[in-house]
Amino acid sequence: MLLDPVLCGRWRRRLETIVFVASPTPNSPVIPASEGYVKPLPGGFSIYFNADAARLRIIRDVTTRVLRAAGAGAETCENARLIVSELIGNCVRACGDGVPVVVDIEVEPTGVWIRVHDPESRRLPTPSRTAMDDPAAETGRGLGLVDLLAPGRRVVPTAVGKQIVCRLPRSPGERAA
Repeated sequence: MLLDPVLCGRWRRRLETIVFVASPTPNSPVIPASEGYVKPLPGGFSIYFNADAARLRIIRDVTTRVLRAAGAGAETCENARLIVSELIGNCVRACGDGVPVVVDIEVEPTGVWIRVHDPESRRLPTPSRTAMDDPAAETGRGLGLVDLLAPGRRVVPTAVGKQIVCRLPRSPGERAA
């Protein structure tokens, strides 16, 4: 697919406004250089970071702001935040706190692509046997939720690990960007 350079330029400026704020305000989701490396993508962003709880909050915030700037509704933003959280949490469970992770978020007219890459190729995400409606269960629903929200999740082996890829459809009635 060829990308329109004018559209890509617009996205780059929009993302730079959202993420790379020169003089931050209290509401700016600035990612300090010490927290990770952010690269604009057409219709989204890619961020390279070492996963931990503090950085996860930053990633969720940036995800929401980028999706809102792309015209995504509240439900799509919240679902994307949940998926990103679950997939990064799985990386941390598989590899430990501080694992190097790459997250790509790309918006398209009918949905949002979410890709999370970690270095552990042998530990694949496996849904638990916990029933989604089990009121006593405290854990084990994460991948089940991801599969409900973004059907067709897949694992792609890479030269340095694996990448979890899923596409979150836009919420019903939400306008396309």
